[in-house]
Parts: sequence; C-alpha cells; structure tokens
Amino acid sequence: MNKVRVRYAPSPTGHLHIGNARTALFNYLFAKHYDGDFVLRIEDTDIERNVKGGEESQMYYLNWLGITPDESPSNPKGYGPYRQMERLDLYQKYANQLIEAGHAYKCYCTSEELDEDYQKQIDAGHASTRYNRKCLHMSSEEKALKEQSELPFTIRIRVPDETTYTFTDMIRGEVKFESKDIGDWVLVKTNGIPTYNFAVVIDDYLMAITHVFRGEEHLSNTPKQLMLYEMFGWQPPEFAHMTLIVNEQRKKLSKRDHSIMQYMSQYKELGYLPEAMFNFMALLGWSPETEQEIFSKEELIRVFDEKRLSKSPSMFDKQKLTWVNNRYIKELPIEKVIELSVPYLAKEVDLSGYSEQWIHQLVALYHDQLSYGHEIVSLSELFFKETLSFDDEAQEVLTWETTPVVKSAFLNHLPEVWSIENLKETMNVVKKETGIKGKPLFMGIRVLVSGQCHGPDLMSTLFLLGPDKVKNRLM
Repeated sequence: MNKVRVRYAPSPTGHLHIGNARTALFNYLFAKHYDGDFVLRIEDTDIERNVKGGEESQMYYLNWLGITPDESPSNPKGYGPYRQMERLDLYQKYANQLIEAGHAYKCYCTSEELDEDYQKQIDAGHASTRYNRKCLHMSSEEKALKEQSELPFTIRIRVPDETTYTFTDMIRGEVKFESKDIGDWVLVKTNGIPTYNFAVVIDDYLMAITHVFRGEEHLSNTPKQLMLYEMFGWQPPEFAHMTLIVNEQRKKLSKRDHSIMQYMSQYKELGYLPEAMFNFMALLGWSPETEQEIFSKEELIRVFDEKRLSKSPSMFDKQKLTWVNNRYIKELPIEKVIELSVPYLAKEVDLSGYSEQWIHQLVALYHDQLSYGHEIVSLSELFFKETLSFDDEAQEVLTWETTPVVKSAFLNHLPEVWSIENLKETMNVVKKETGIKGKPLFMGIRVLVSGQCHGPDLMSTLFLLGPDKVKNRLM
C-alpha cells in the first residue's frame, strides 16, 4: 500500500457539526492507524455562504477534539495551496485540458433558457431533467461567434454514452452507476469558480489522496468523479461512504432538529470533555471487536479497523454520550473537576459568601455524579435555594407518620460543633430515641432539608448546608 493520505475538506460556513466532526474523526483514525497523513483542505468556493471566522472555527474545534491535521493552510507541506479559492488557476488548466481532449465544452445557455428547457422536460413526463446538449452540437461558426461576443459561459463535461461506472466501496461493497442517468454537468461556473465534483477530483489527485471517507450523501457524486479520473487517466482513491447519523426517532439528523445539540461549540460551552466526545463519536458507525466502550485516543488509533464500519444508520444516543462523559469526569483528579465546573456555578449563583474550601467540597460531593461541567448548577441548586419545592415522591415522604417525629428529634439534637462526625452522632441519637431507622429516618431527613428523595451522601449534604440552613428547613 502507498503511504495513506486522507483529507477532511470542510466549507468555512460555520462551526464544526457532529456529522462533519465524525467524518474528520474516521479519516484521522484511519490515517493514524496506518501511519499516514491527515490533510485539512478548505473548500471555500461557496462564497455567498462563507462566514467570517469560519475556517478558524473549524480549526479550533478540530484541535479541541484532538484531531490535529498533519497538513493544513497554516501548516503547508508541499501540496498547497490548501484553500480552493487559491487554486483557481489549477482548475482552469485542467478544464482546458478536458476541452482540448473533447471531454468538455463551453456552454453559453442562460439560466432562463435552461429553466425553460427543464420545464418542457417535466411537462413531457420525464422523471429527471438534464442538459439538452445544445451547445455541444453548435457548428464551428456558431462557436466562433459566441467566442467573439465574449458572452459568459460555463464549462460542461461531455458525459460518455452507455458507460457503467463501478467501484468497490470500503463499507458497501460493489456499487454501480450508469452514465445514461447523468446529464452533462457543469465543471466551471460562469464566474470561473469550479463546482464541487470537479475541484475535489483535481485536489485529491494533486494532493495524492489515497482514501476518501465521507457521508453517504456523497455516494451519488462518485460516478461524476470517476468519469473525471478516467478521462485524465488517473487512479482514483478508494472510497468509503459512511452511513447517516439518526436521532432517537431514527430520523436523519437535521440541522433543524433541536432535540440534539449538533455543534462541537455547544458541547464545549456546556463543559463536555473533548476526549469523551472523541470516544463517543468513534462509536457512531464503528464498533470494536470487543464490548469495550471507553477508549483513549491512542487505543482507538491502535484498534481502528475500517472493516468494522457499519452499513446501518448510527443513532445519536444522548444518554450514552452523558454516560461516556461521566466516565471521563470520574477519572479526572478533583482539581480538574473543580476547574471544569466552578466557572459555571459562579455565573449562575453568588459565591461571594462561601469559602473556597466549601466550594471545592461541594464539587467533590458531585464528582461521581457529574456528567458535564454545567450540570453542577442543577445538581447543587438545593444548596442555594431560598425555598424548597417537593415533587410527588418527596410529598409522599412528608406524609409519612415517621417524618415529623425524626424532624423534631433531629432539631432537638443539632450538634453545637458542626462536623460530619457530630452529625453522624446526632443521627444515631435520633435513631435510638425514636426507634426509627433505615429509609424512614434517612429519607425523611433528606427530603426535609433538600426537597429531594435522592442525592449525594447525606452527612456531607447536611454539613455543607450548614447549621442555619438545616435548622431553618427543619423548622
């Protein structure tokens, strides 16, 4: 095998999306598994949709995830330029070659003429429309007149007749397309900017790309690209078209689907860990040989096997993501968890009246439970509420005949010196005095002071609430 070279080629139209991030990730894992190169190329020819800072944003979130390119616009290594708008002369050169070889031609038809002809095809009952080759069949005199008039033109490929394009997809196996189903498509637009299917072939060839991992929506582009490889006499890369990512209703993940956060920026803003996102996305459409689900980046690079990429749609499981992220947070030293979560807490509540030690103890209380940084706000709200609210389960505990008994006894024996050990002793005294133990004792106290039936260690909770809050909530 030649040295593996893969590419991720985003448009600078916004932040890094889940689907694109997974595409970058699988390209990266494949390249690193085979000691190859991962190339970042910017497809910036959609000028109207490009946004300021879009390229920088893509780079930032790729690096945040740990998907670091070996080559990019900021780290060129002899295959540049790495932005398509800086490669326009290359596209023109190869378009001219195709014209000279009779594989392409100039088309002077206006958009109005094209629309009119396509409408006629629709009215005639054609299932799909295609260019009628009017400009291909112009006489030499007509072509000369058009050239002299300097009218705007596109460059169209002359799609070969009665040709079958076959390739072996690394995921799907053998795939076939017929040229009769494809009209003469545009290579270069009137403004001199190439179309996607033309530019991507030129770029992949000149950058020595050996393998292309991309979403299945690109499958229909493959025959257009294969015909160009054939016309130029070039060896095409191997293709792997990854399946769709679907939501929990098994519907294709759409940017309009607000039930799932879809951008890496959103996960970073909420305090998800990049290592956990890397791990989670690797399992979106790929499965390891074992049942192991938590992997370091190095482990994923080592065990990645392109033959285990799924042929079925991959469901984005939000619960699994929070579980994976929780597993990573559990492994962090408490200092890192404090660094991750306290900024979110400080934005939502006034911490000026609390010591640094108290704040750190509060975070430590939720270390094992925390699924992402911002979650500390909702988890710890019981410590900052002025008044408690009780759900149905908690309301039921308040109706138990044992609850007012333990409440009264606990109030009577509140320790003078506030410590976890003294609070434990108070609980033992209450148990002996009332004869109430187990769930009626511990859940009764928990609901009375926190409004919740479930939560972290009760003694630590009481200690951090402090004597004043505990007393007020028991009164």
